[in-house]
Amino acid sequence: MNNQTTNAAEHQIIKQMINIWTAQNKVVTDFFNKHPDEVYTKEVAPGRNRPIYLFGHLIGASDGMIPLLGIGERHYPQLEAVFLASPDNASATMPSMPELKEMWNTVNTTLTNHFNTMQPSDWLDRHTKVSPEDFAKEPHRNKLNILLTRTNHLSYHSGQLNLLSK
Repeated sequence: MNNQTTNAAEHQIIKQMINIWTAQNKVVTDFFNKHPDEVYTKEVAPGRNRPIYLFGHLIGASDGMIPLLGIGERHYPQLEAVFLASPDNASATMPSMPELKEMWNTVNTTLTNHFNTMQPSDWLDRHTKVSPEDFAKEPHRNKLNILLTRTNHLSYHSGQLNLLSK
């Protein structure tokens, strides 16, 4: 395979991975536009998380991609304590659904805009939580791996959200 063919294949594979991430984001977006906002404050099933918590959790996780990919700082560091460091708690103070929807859109727009500028070599570079020395030993600890694990994370929680409509 020549260099031009390899480069085209790399672009195509990464484009497909970004498309899957985008599709998973659309699933979450569509879910949170499906019902009136008050529905999302009820548990998806007895003893399970509430959709509003899962939404905040997904926003916090996606927001965490921004520093991992070296784009900048989190937009919403305040989400960490409520949605990432703690389990769902009905008495916790959290943003409203309209606020969360705005945060979701902002984070995903930031990520999408950045993804559209990245080249395959950027994706295969180390993320910010791995040292150059560790990356030399474990080159799979790259930015593409962050995209893959966060896409799986979205998919996992989308499955939980589907319990609400059962």
